[in-house]
Amino acid sequence: MSIDRVIQAFEMMPNWQERYRLLIDMGRKLPPMPDEDKTDDQLLDGCLSKVWLTAELDTGTHPPVLRLQADSDSQIVRGLIALVFEVFNNRPPAEILETDIDAIFERLELEQHISPGRRNGLSSMVRRVRELARMETAA
Repeated sequence: MSIDRVIQAFEMMPNWQERYRLLIDMGRKLPPMPDEDKTDDQLLDGCLSKVWLTAELDTGTHPPVLRLQADSDSQIVRGLIALVFEVFNNRPPAEILETDIDAIFERLELEQHISPGRRNGLSSMVRRVRELARMETAA
């Protein structure tokens, strides 16, 4: 599903209860993260739930893209991970840094409908992905 299709799907939902269900469903479809990658150094700070995030630059594509992998012990957070992945996963690092994800979140009305703790975690995920993208563009 592309981010445009996610936005369309969100806009079609009659209420936020249905949008939460959509997020949870998106999270269920995330590929599993191997347990050996769920290490303390991959654990994000600032999240209420546990969130592990890794990235690898795939130089076999042109331009090279960042391949993300993440997991959480919370279903709703897995959905937020899936949302972040729709925007950033399999994209060139420069494109990740240029993307206005806040405008996307605003369009989805996430700020008004997720708790402050979840917003912190979401910001932490975005910061970490951008940090990883910056490291790749500086290399």
